[in-house]
Amino acid sequence: MIHTIGIDIGSGAVKSVLFRHDDGAPVWLAKRCERIRSRDPMTLARQGFDDVLADAGLAADDIDYTATTGEGENVKFATGHFYSMTTHARGGVFLEPTARAVVDIGALNGRAIYIDERGKVLSYKMTSQCASGSGQFLENIARYLGVAIEEIGPLSQSSKEPEKVSSICAVLAETDVINMVSRGIATPDILKGIHLSMASRIVKLLKVTGVKSGTALLTGGLALDSGLLAAIQEEMVNEKVNVQAMSHPDSIYAGAIGAALWGAFRHERLAALQEQVVA
Repeated sequence: MIHTIGIDIGSGAVKSVLFRHDDGAPVWLAKRCERIRSRDPMTLARQGFDDVLADAGLAADDIDYTATTGEGENVKFATGHFYSMTTHARGGVFLEPTARAVVDIGALNGRAIYIDERGKVLSYKMTSQCASGSGQFLENIARYLGVAIEEIGPLSQSSKEPEKVSSICAVLAETDVINMVSRGIATPDILKGIHLSMASRIVKLLKVTGVKSGTALLTGGLALDSGLLAAIQEEMVNEKVNVQAMSHPDSIYAGAIGAALWGAFRHERLAALQEQVVA
């Protein structure tokens, strides 16, 4: 039996998870998520590490491997670091075994990842750096509209006449929104228009990866935005993409989960090599 911790440092939050591995079968013991909000991510990583240990009733010496991902390569107490695309892929399959694609929509960018049943990355496509399809962009718009983050999804889904947002540049898209407000466009219609614009680019990314069937699991900070999920599902139908978009209550932890699982794999491989050397 081994224990591993996965820590995913993103642009907007630090996620930490703790797993026990019995004969290779992972058991999820604890999880923590802290929004960064101008705080030091390295401090939050240590806090997440300590908190999941406390939640599981374990000590630091009980952990066999601490794996980081995202922006966590400089976490000094970590055992190893894994590329975030591979961790989101592996974590996505853990959360939803039918997933054949993972759509990671974070604070600053988005990407579509085509995977197999093991969580191996087959291909991927990322948004451009200036694309207005990120969590930070949506958060800025919500702040301007005076809408709480948790209200965005329900408001978007209540829209009757969504207003189209054509620009792919975040700065120009925000200008579009300002113009909409001045024209008296209702907030739900603005939000639904933004969601449809984001969904259109996300579905295009998925099509480029080559995935043709199965489930696409949303991960990252916007995974629980019900309005965005509904817009993606709508766009899938419009683009005749035979893939079912879905989310999971723990989608935000996908990267951290994948890091913990890959950490267990690497720990076992290293242990096997050491046994060979001794023999």
